[in-house]
Amino acid sequence: MKLCVYGAASNDIHQDYLWAAEMLGITLAKKGIGLVFGAGDTGVMGACARGCAAMGGEIIGVAPRFFDEPGILFQGCTQMHFTETMRQRKELMEQLSDGFLMAPGGIGTFEEFFEILTLRQLGRHQKPIAILNVRGYYDPLLALLENAAAEHFLGSDVLKMFTVFSDPAKLPYALEKLR
Repeated sequence: MKLCVYGAASNDIHQDYLWAAEMLGITLAKKGIGLVFGAGDTGVMGACARGCAAMGGEIIGVAPRFFDEPGILFQGCTQMHFTETMRQRKELMEQLSDGFLMAPGGIGTFEEFFEILTLRQLGRHQKPIAILNVRGYYDPLLALLENAAAEHFLGSDVLKMFTVFSDPAKLPYALEKLR
């Protein structure tokens, strides 16, 4: 299995997020789950990749060619794929992955998550989707989604298309719940 992890590139975040991402990478490698990610060397992405690398895990980076500059990309990938655009990057990450996880992140992470959730809602894939909710970071987003369902802007079934967990070690259980 290969899991696509979306997450922040910023290092200017609370250390708990970076620790959780590193533990997530360790968990992936220990369970034999390959990491597919945006190839970033910093923030949540870099921490997850370092955790995975520390345990000898498979790390598949996918980045647009314009990110190929010193200090941007994680150098320990077991495979690196380059695309011309961000859209191609997301498409390739989707193709290479058997499931998706949104770790704490910003606008790019949100955009990636909502695209993959929309594609599942439209029946374009049936792959598991999970949210790593460290420090309650995604509580406001989850409340927004619940309100959208309550107000009938989305079906309540959409809320069952992903699972939420806060402990990186619980990843295998979270993904298994969705199969």
